[in-house]
Amino acid sequence: MQTRLNISGHPVHPLMMTLPLGLIVCAVLFDFGALVGLDYLGQVGYWTLVAGLFAAILAVGAGMIDLWDVPAGAGKRRVVAYELVNLGMVALFAIVCLVRVEDQAGAPTGGIFLVELLALAIGGYGAWLGTSMVREFRIGAEPVDDLPTDVIFPPDRRRPRPAPADPNS
Repeated sequence: MQTRLNISGHPVHPLMMTLPLGLIVCAVLFDFGALVGLDYLGQVGYWTLVAGLFAAILAVGAGMIDLWDVPAGAGKRRVVAYELVNLGMVALFAIVCLVRVEDQAGAPTGGIFLVELLALAIGGYGAWLGTSMVREFRIGAEPVDDLPTDVIFPPDRRRPRPAPADPNS
């Protein structure tokens, strides 16, 4: 399924998701370092999280644009669930940033760090939902005619795929 927001036929949203996820994972790692005694990493973690949130907002916006192109059905429900999960992750990290705004240079508290871990787990689930959209519903992916797609995307035993069209008809 071709998306509206693409560069040379490649969807933009999956490309945009890697930056915020990488920044957010790094922010959590920096905050862990600040918790174990490397105090200077607290400020690095805070600003890395802020950058990750800005990138995530742009990526969620690109995902919302792509949402308009998805036909109704199970695929659209999966896309909506994916967007809601990612918005939940962004909301939790935004709350963490708002709580830490007064003490950006300090290490986060244990409770804040647990919220970060929860939000990171939610983001991991969102990433799984995103990959399942491509694997099961081919959302954001074009059919590959000259390559064996069963090798690239093995069939899911839980959900049978439709039979390929007969080229002789």
